[in-house]
Amino acid sequence: MFNSTDLPAADRFDVFQELVDQAHAPMNLTSDFADDFRATLRQFSLGEISLWPTVFPHLNFHRTPRLIRQSDPESCHLTLVLRGGGVARWDRAETVLGPYDFHTNHTSVPYVISSSPGPVDMIGIEVPKTSVNLPWDRVQKVIGQALSGREGVGALLVQFLTQVTSDTSVYLPSEAPRLGRVLSELVTALFARALDEEERLQPETRSRTLALEVKAFVRRNLCDPALTPGAIAAAHFISRSHLHRLFRAEGTTVAAYIRTQRLEAARADLANAPAVPVYVIAARYGFKDHATFTRTFRAVYGTTPRDYRHAPVVRRRP
Repeated sequence: MFNSTDLPAADRFDVFQELVDQAHAPMNLTSDFADDFRATLRQFSLGEISLWPTVFPHLNFHRTPRLIRQSDPESCHLTLVLRGGGVARWDRAETVLGPYDFHTNHTSVPYVISSSPGPVDMIGIEVPKTSVNLPWDRVQKVIGQALSGREGVGALLVQFLTQVTSDTSVYLPSEAPRLGRVLSELVTALFARALDEEERLQPETRSRTLALEVKAFVRRNLCDPALTPGAIAAAHFISRSHLHRLFRAEGTTVAAYIRTQRLEAARADLANAPAVPVYVIAARYGFKDHATFTRTFRAVYGTTPRDYRHAPVVRRRP
């Protein structure tokens, strides 16, 4: 068992980073408490599945595309939050996590997780994708969600995890693979329940929900120059034709929605950031040609960006 207080303060955070990389996959970790990091972490295996109970103060976990290219164990990860919480952001949505929630992700997709100030008490579960007894393309529909551990199969999984990790000495080494198979079935059942609940929704409801998720994703990524229909579709595990149908049903197009949202964001910045040059704001939202930005802005709002900024009717946020 690792206890950071056994080490000099200067070494604690780096050693914890190495252990998390080994337990899950390489990530960039940052913390408000890195200079005097107090955490514990245990690691053990149940056959192909590994568990790593840990307690830590505030942490940011960031798995980047570069780290994925460098190393991807292709595992499915679940975090059982026992105390504390946080916010997970990845390419589908933003998920708020609380006690007895399971956060789900997998090592092939970038994500950012910001924990609460702490302490956070959690159990990390690493399951090879091949050990989830469901088609992976279906499992991906619910990966990224917070799945409840307060009832049904989720509660059974919580009971199993807390009992197994409370005292591993009562189990024989030969029992580990058997326990791993039980854990794999429980994880599969948790995903199957989430899929059943999602697929029971009427098609119209699913389409509306998906459209809202896509629009929220677009608004969060307006400054990303790679925000294209192809990237948006890939982030939501749908085809580009499906994405275009979602927007056609609302009488618009993907490109038009992105342009409208970027113009609205630029207009807000013009009003609320008077010291930032117009061309900087234009570039921030994908308008690299200042003349094109001015022409587009005037066509929509009836005035140039510069005149809009200096107009007396512009109301700035307090």
